[in-house]
Amino acid sequence: MKEKIKLFLDSDLLESYLLGTTTTEEALQVERYLSMYPEVRETYNELQDNLETYAKLHAVKAPEALKERILNSINKESNFKRNFYRMAVAASFAVLVSAGASYFFWDKNQSLEEENSIVNNKIDDLEETMRAQLEDVRNQFIVLQNPETKKYTVKGNKKAKELKAVAYINPVKRLSYINVSKLPHLPKDQCYQMWTEVNGEMVNLGIIKEASSQEKLLALPYAEDAVSYITIEPQGGNQSPTVENIVANIAY
Repeated sequence: MKEKIKLFLDSDLLESYLLGTTTTEEALQVERYLSMYPEVRETYNELQDNLETYAKLHAVKAPEALKERILNSINKESNFKRNFYRMAVAASFAVLVSAGASYFFWDKNQSLEEENSIVNNKIDDLEETMRAQLEDVRNQFIVLQNPETKKYTVKGNKKAKELKAVAYINPVKRLSYINVSKLPHLPKDQCYQMWTEVNGEMVNLGIIKEASSQEKLLALPYAEDAVSYITIEPQGGNQSPTVENIVANIAY
């Protein structure tokens, strides 16, 4: 029985259930284990607390410009409808509805529909971004909580002796992340950039900075026998790594 519970806890079903990504069958299995085994309930409560803390650290605020634009669009739509109804009532009483007036309202309605379409597209883009960010937070949470995750301490070479980082690699979930906790000071015209060599191809992961906490992770492309590098590049980043300026590497 203990082995059965251990296998269940070693899976990511509890994490997925917390994040609402389980199938109906998986959800029923989780709920059955929660009702039957105190160990599972205790782990679930702990994960729930951890996820709440993690979610607060990674809360994503909607762009103010987009929020203002959506509100303006809603107000315009509401004002237009009120004006439309008033004008329509007045026209019906005065029996002055004409082809010209009809065209005016049609044209106004078309403009409103076009504006609403633009706002809706912006909302769709924001939702897609939020989904991607939620998926990334979910993966980070799983990597940090999963017992199969391996931690690799990363140190800089003589060009960056103070550099410190920790890589988190989970070969079962095929997920990789890194937390860069310390980067030595550089002149203003230089920056640190990260790269990963996957299947013989060098992938640019962009400019990196020190993480503000141990939960701030940068995703690494996962592959068998992958190698990641940190290099010193000109400010703004480079299109390809400067090999002689490699300051750290991580093989996983």
